[in-house]
Amino acid sequence: MNLIMASSWLPLLVLLSSLVPGLIIVFLEEERVQLRTALNITGAVAKIVFVALMLYGVTHGHTYAWSLPVMPGLRLNLVADPLALLFVALSAALWLVTTIYAIGYLEGSPNRSRFFAFFSLCVTATAGIALAGDLFTFIVFYEALTWATYPLVVHRGTPASVRAGRTYLAYTITGGTVLLVGIVWLYALTGTVTFVDGGFVEAAAGGAVTETRIIFGVLIAGLAVKAAIVPLHGWLPVAMVAPAPVSALLHAVAVVKAGAFGIVRILYSVYGVEYATLIGAAQVLAVAAGITIIYGSLRALAQDDLKKRLAYSTVSQVSYITLGVAIVGPVATLGGLVHLMHQGIMKITLFFCAGNLAEVHGVKKVSELAGAGRRMPFTMAAFTIAAFGMIGLPPTAGFISKLYLGIGAVQAEHTWIVGVLVVSSMLNAAYFLPIVYRAWFEDAPTGATMGEAPWKLLVPAAITAALSLGAGLFAAMPVSPLELARLIIQRRYGL
Repeated sequence: MNLIMASSWLPLLVLLSSLVPGLIIVFLEEERVQLRTALNITGAVAKIVFVALMLYGVTHGHTYAWSLPVMPGLRLNLVADPLALLFVALSAALWLVTTIYAIGYLEGSPNRSRFFAFFSLCVTATAGIALAGDLFTFIVFYEALTWATYPLVVHRGTPASVRAGRTYLAYTITGGTVLLVGIVWLYALTGTVTFVDGGFVEAAAGGAVTETRIIFGVLIAGLAVKAAIVPLHGWLPVAMVAPAPVSALLHAVAVVKAGAFGIVRILYSVYGVEYATLIGAAQVLAVAAGITIIYGSLRALAQDDLKKRLAYSTVSQVSYITLGVAIVGPVATLGGLVHLMHQGIMKITLFFCAGNLAEVHGVKKVSELAGAGRRMPFTMAAFTIAAFGMIGLPPTAGFISKLYLGIGAVQAEHTWIVGVLVVSSMLNAAYFLPIVYRAWFEDAPTGATMGEAPWKLLVPAAITAALSLGAGLFAAMPVSPLELARLIIQRRYGL
């Protein structure tokens, strides 16, 4: 056991646990249901085991790094630091429940081997982004994520999904190209793109303030596409034509989180928040995040389509992460980082429930939700818990995130951020509470069918709803998302 925990191969094994099943599934015939399911579940469980070993090792002083030469002067570097583990732990845990959900959701559907192959490749790319030790490795997996998720967005093959796929590619390829330009420019200026705690730009090129400021803008613009920062968010609501497991993956685990995580890396491992603040870049980013938070909530209010309402909610909620890390100070940073995990478990619950409503009773609009609580009590109970979390009501995970963000904003003397949080929470309540009221307190239409979702669809939603509640109730426990985020803060600020 000690040998395994100390192994430098663990970061690679995390990637292989989803890459190998994905490559095998590509060649499986549709009828090989049991083998495909076994490969999916085995890979997902193995990933959790490998991540758990790294988590235990990192908290006990071990360092995990794996490197592969690509060409002279270029290597793929995987490094498991606390920040990487925050993201990869979320990815690993939610991949397992999403796999179970997808198996039930797609039962009897065509092209399941293709779906699960790209599903596994998507998770592999996400893990690579999390474990990247430099910007070169990051951009390789960041672009791999684009191409792995495109077949999932267009999976149904309808004209609407094909159009959504084109929009998705147009946005994400453009964003990736801009990011690559920024990385090359930064390397030309500093001679390095290796992540360093506290950043390296000030030491390597601190005198070139104007140039470093422009490069920061280019890097963030490239990442802002997948992070869905206004006005680069347009692909996200369009992509809601994808199947529910894909929507859950895009919003909670993979694409938007990859963008937000990349912004965190730029701030903390490339520029350093102090230097980004010194050149005025962090303040501009915080304002952009604040605008996105309010804009996304306002747009969510106007949506009758349930998945689109959830999509605009994601536009708003993911920017809490950016807002928190753009503020200088450990408490606000803690709130932003822990929201990376909290938003994931809450939002995936909402999309699971939306998928259940659509699949079992054909309910896809907010206006059709009357009596849904009596028709599908367990599904709507899970939805209600996650919705309360998004609003920030205690004792949910969302309350913990917003509490630390608010306290951190006050400590940093950014009182305008407190106003953003208050207004956003009121808007969250305005677009979630009518759903809850309609589902539980209005009568179902005459002749409406009754019945809960099958267990493969219900159990994942119940698990993630329980996590949404447990992450708030047991936030002080050693294995909670808050404590994992606190480990990053302790390392960064020496607390």
